[in-house]
Amino acid sequence: MLYYLLDMATLQDYRNERLRKLAELKDKGFNPYPSTSHRTHVIRDVVEKFEELEGQTVAVVGRIIGLRKFGKLAFIVLADQSGQIQLFLHGPDVAGTDGPTGTLGIQDLNLLDTGDFVEASGVVLKTKTGEKSVGVKALRLLTKALRPLPTELTNKEERFRRRYVDMNVNPDVRERFVRRSKFWQATRDYLNQNGFTEVNIPVLEHTTGGADANPFVTHMDALSDQPFYLRISHELPLKRLIGAGFERVYDLGPRFRNENYSDEHLPEHIAMEWYAAYWNWRDGMKFMEDMYKYVLKETFGTLQFKLGKFDIDLSKEWEEWDYAQVIKDRYGIDPFDCTIEQVKQALKEHNLEVEKTENLARGIDKLWKNIRKDVAGPVWLINTPKFVSPLSKTNPEDEHTVERFQPVIAGSELGNGFSELNDPVDQLQRFVEQQDMRDAGDDEAMMLDIDYVEMLEYGMPPACGWGYSERVFWIFEGVTAREGVPFPQLRHEIDEVTKQIYPDVKL
Repeated sequence: MLYYLLDMATLQDYRNERLRKLAELKDKGFNPYPSTSHRTHVIRDVVEKFEELEGQTVAVVGRIIGLRKFGKLAFIVLADQSGQIQLFLHGPDVAGTDGPTGTLGIQDLNLLDTGDFVEASGVVLKTKTGEKSVGVKALRLLTKALRPLPTELTNKEERFRRRYVDMNVNPDVRERFVRRSKFWQATRDYLNQNGFTEVNIPVLEHTTGGADANPFVTHMDALSDQPFYLRISHELPLKRLIGAGFERVYDLGPRFRNENYSDEHLPEHIAMEWYAAYWNWRDGMKFMEDMYKYVLKETFGTLQFKLGKFDIDLSKEWEEWDYAQVIKDRYGIDPFDCTIEQVKQALKEHNLEVEKTENLARGIDKLWKNIRKDVAGPVWLINTPKFVSPLSKTNPEDEHTVERFQPVIAGSELGNGFSELNDPVDQLQRFVEQQDMRDAGDDEAMMLDIDYVEMLEYGMPPACGWGYSERVFWIFEGVTAREGVPFPQLRHEIDEVTKQIYPDVKL
């Protein structure tokens, strides 16, 4: 059971005993929180290169996760991020107590607890039982922990609130975020290798756009008479850079959409968008198919995945699905020749939400998403109707559709790309239509960005753009959105145990 779920008296007993040890350490001249440590090897290297290092002196550091003492012998299990190793202490061989240098003698081990951080220097060896170990010659205290780590942690709410505990008790959670880092590093590497320049753009915007989403509203004290928005997309500033002369540009960072939590969505998340001048949607589709394979192979070491009910093989040929044809085949509705009443009837017949279907675009999108949830993929969804894609370039082969491409994998759309609209007259008209929808009550419709239209009037070359978020990682990692970020947003709460532990602190 978790120590912070125990009764107050038990938790206070834990803390009081450790506080007593802390005081004793100080009385002996120890600094329980020194700033220096001297590591020569990470633990994994000592274990994996044991034959090479056996008999040599090393210095390792880490957290104590196990401690046993038998007279003049002691065994400590030490862990750093790379792994675990046993420390073997034989009393006569261990340096004596020296408070000023932080060196602990064998008689001081009773002042240590699981959770403490130490530095151990000694000889790499095997014990009589064959355990790879460090025979300790000197042991230094690096940090005294005042609370013990629990032995297990499964309550989801507690895991999310105390991720620092979760990752210690469940190291597989910590490894997840190592893979998340690899995912974004591979994304950067692939783009950099293909001539893209990373340019960081503002998070605060006067006018926000580039996606159908309700923005967070804030203000700036220096410009208090004007509202600001947290960006919902990287799109419009990056395309301004294309207009400024960049030919391949991207940004990677947070974006914010003031919507509810779901297994695939978070109001705050990390995303990447790139834009390439003189490319069209077909160029972008080929580029992204190769990029997905590169990034996912670098992250997970494979292109074959079992994701829930789906078996996914990204190495096979990716299909192409026509948006309108898929809708026709499933519902008998032509998205380009139907009424909102027909769409609502189809939604009703398939037990889908009808009440919030404000317009044709929203209704058709709901019908598509009902199909999408059962698609294994990989599939490229193409020929999207113009009325659901206001920033895409019209398809010259069909004026009702746009040059847009979206990958559908494991029931989700895992990215979005299109030939960018660079006709300022056409763009202004689409912005006006979106603003009309917004004025009619659609908070997710795009704002009219006249500065962006002016940029287009100066001229922007033909270009292709693409964006994906860390939802791609969550899907292939096989976790929900909140499991897929280190510190998910939660309602702010201070539990009663914490209030009682710090009664003199205003919380």
